[in-house]
Amino acid sequence: MSTRIAFLKGHGTENDFVIVPDPENTLDLTPAAVAALCDRRAGIGGDGVLHVVRSAAHPEARSMAAEAEWFMDYRNGDGSIAEMCGNGTRVFARYLRHAGLVDEGDLAIATRAGVKSVHIDKDGDITVGMGSARLPEGDVTVSVGERSWPARNVNMGNPHAVAFVDDLAHAGDLFGPPPFSPAAAYPEGVNVEFVVDRGPRHVAMRVHERGSGETRSCGTGACAVAVAAARRDGADPAVTGTPVTYTVDLPGGRLVITERPDGEIEMTGPAVIVAEGEIDADWLESALR
Repeated sequence: MSTRIAFLKGHGTENDFVIVPDPENTLDLTPAAVAALCDRRAGIGGDGVLHVVRSAAHPEARSMAAEAEWFMDYRNGDGSIAEMCGNGTRVFARYLRHAGLVDEGDLAIATRAGVKSVHIDKDGDITVGMGSARLPEGDVTVSVGERSWPARNVNMGNPHAVAFVDDLAHAGDLFGPPPFSPAAAYPEGVNVEFVVDRGPRHVAMRVHERGSGETRSCGTGACAVAVAAARRDGADPAVTGTPVTYTVDLPGGRLVITERPDGEIEMTGPAVIVAEGEIDADWLESALR
């Protein structure tokens, strides 16, 4: 291992990430190493790690290499692997542009949830094609303390439970994952969104992300919320043939979510690189002891 490892720090609506460029997939980013990097007191700090790898160099992405040169090997803050991260995809694209690896305009990024279409606008915003939502059947309930709410089961390549509440404070501190039932609905855990209305097609949310706790923003969660709100409001673009757009306010900023008649969901918002430097390999080795 080299004595130092390059890294950058970035965020998308304050969902923040440690970015580790590793084009040839030479680094062994174990769950413990990821957790150490994401530690906000003893490490760099972040909600997750964006491991930047060429698709052809990663066994999970080689089949997508013809469509997308770059693979977003995303890890949650606790070191666990996640299928997809919407804000992370925007920050990943911002890094590729920052590093001169891609130009403004359209590009494709490989993820564990498939190849995602991305557009880098000249004004700085980045739009990610998030794929379509699946709405599994069955009733789901989420709870915080004495309160319980029915939740909409929405899958965006990762699982979500969307609960509409009267006050975002009712979500509590969100230090731990909110209980849900039935357990069979989410055998691998779930991201839980609590949502209030702010106006016509305008909502605000808080989220507990599995593996990360409460985060300032969650891109797939904002998409799940927009879909759940649209169905609650009687809007389904596949039926009407008309796109539906919701503004979603998160603690870290604002995202605009559009669902199209073909089912494709587009998420638009900012992404920022705030710093770059080097990880000391001796520190990392020590942190893993």
